[in-house]
Amino acid sequence: MEPQVWAQVYNPTGSMVLSTIVAAIPVVVLLGAIGILEIKAHIAAILGLAAALLVAIVGFGMPAGMAGMAAVYGAGYGLWPIGWIILNVIFLYQLTSKKGEFDVLQRSIRGISDDRRLQLLFIAFSFGAFFEGAAGFGTPVAVTAAMLIGLGFSPLAASGLSLIANTAPVAYGALGTPVIALSAVTGLDLQELSAMIGRQLPFFSVIVPFWLIWAFVGFRGMIEVWPALLVAGVAFAIPQYLVSNFHGPWLVDVVAAIVSMGCLALFLRVWHPRKVMTETPRDWSSRPEEPHARPADVTSRGAVMKAWLPWIILSVLVFLWGLPQVKAWLDGIWIAKLPVAHLHNLVQKVPPVVAAPAVEPAVYNLNLLSATGSGILVAAIISGFVLGYGPLGLIRMYGRTLYLVRYSLLTIACMLALGYVTRYSGTDATLGLAFAQAGWLYPLFGTLLGWLGVALTGSDTASNVLFGGLQKVTSQQLGLNPVLMAAANSSGGVMGKMIDAQSIVVASTATRWYGHEGSILRYVFFHSIALAVLVGLLVMAQAYVDPFTRLVPPMPPAATTAPAG
Repeated sequence: MEPQVWAQVYNPTGSMVLSTIVAAIPVVVLLGAIGILEIKAHIAAILGLAAALLVAIVGFGMPAGMAGMAAVYGAGYGLWPIGWIILNVIFLYQLTSKKGEFDVLQRSIRGISDDRRLQLLFIAFSFGAFFEGAAGFGTPVAVTAAMLIGLGFSPLAASGLSLIANTAPVAYGALGTPVIALSAVTGLDLQELSAMIGRQLPFFSVIVPFWLIWAFVGFRGMIEVWPALLVAGVAFAIPQYLVSNFHGPWLVDVVAAIVSMGCLALFLRVWHPRKVMTETPRDWSSRPEEPHARPADVTSRGAVMKAWLPWIILSVLVFLWGLPQVKAWLDGIWIAKLPVAHLHNLVQKVPPVVAAPAVEPAVYNLNLLSATGSGILVAAIISGFVLGYGPLGLIRMYGRTLYLVRYSLLTIACMLALGYVTRYSGTDATLGLAFAQAGWLYPLFGTLLGWLGVALTGSDTASNVLFGGLQKVTSQQLGLNPVLMAAANSSGGVMGKMIDAQSIVVASTATRWYGHEGSILRYVFFHSIALAVLVGLLVMAQAYVDPFTRLVPPMPPAATTAPAG
């Protein structure tokens, strides 16, 4: 007997208000447990997953076997490729920290600037954007938070500020993957979507550096370094606009990040703030910060080069691993595509979420060679030999790292399991449909829908797959340009990246501040929602207000929504 296809139900109670409340229960349980009750993240994730399964099976009528396999599928994705990335980035950090190379790195960055604000700007915004463009999936937060904690930033500062900085580049992360997925799921032109997002996010690429330093030291401290903030932001925003509009989504972040780093480094050779801030102005952690000795000056170029070499190797290999040609070559050597039993093509999305009924695929890609984490592991091994480790030393350090991140891996697996249960049960679509009732305010609420999608799934790509079709259908019903609203889903989504549980766990792991995920969430939540609302207001202006409406391309012809995924 062949398994039966199950069609999603978006209003199981007969009342859209009540159905929306029921659909929100897993989110409330998860965020409430972490942010209010301060329950440990892995326990909160287990509670959230249990709530999601209960709501899916009892509330929305999803067959228990399908719900269980959706959870297994999500957990597998959480461990591979996301957990694989985190494990190997922390492994590299442990290797460099044990040898004292982070001390040298700290002193070398003082060569760019002694000012903590400018160190933060260079690492978290400009340098982090490169890793977002090349790899995405938590890599930039893991790298930059680890580097900041090594430079003496408090755990909350390193975690929260890395999350705030990793916003404007997210839509073009992993060589444009979110935009490519958005085009596939909506049937809209890839180049038009890339260009539209590139007419939204550059405004925020200029704003985010100012916002980042304001969050760190307040308004007065921000004003003292405004020329450098403007240079970093504009040097990122202009290439972001040009590449996205005249080339495509693939190299937007990589090019913009390199230009931003280069311009900022050159500018700081000729400009310095009147008041140099050499110490963190306040300790944001809930425990006393360990004292950090002021590093001595570096005289040896060889020592500096050796300290930076692991991160240069990492950058090069992550970039190479992200190239489609390299991925295809590695996948040609070995890859396993495993259809998920009792789930693959057995869940059907139905209108109004999609224009026509479409089944949801569920295929687990076990790409051992082409996964970004594998490239990071190769970089870590090469760096380990360069730093003087032997094979046994590397194995011992890897075992220690695995033990160190054990709870984080469990948390990420449960978080992604929760996200996949909400996706396949349709509870996320119910929340999306509630946003779609906003009428003329839909450009604002549609943008916040993208924010919600990333906050729930931890991925701008997943949010675009989840709500891209809904954005297109709803915008056409309301007479809005579907390219504008599909782009808004991605642009609004980037601001949800800082509050998704996956990113918060990555940050707490990178800074070794376990058990304080609630503190991180509470710190970044205001920044996340405030920036998302600003994106929504920009999208409203692009929908209704001249001259912003001139940034929107002509209304495309009607097209059939492609199957999600």
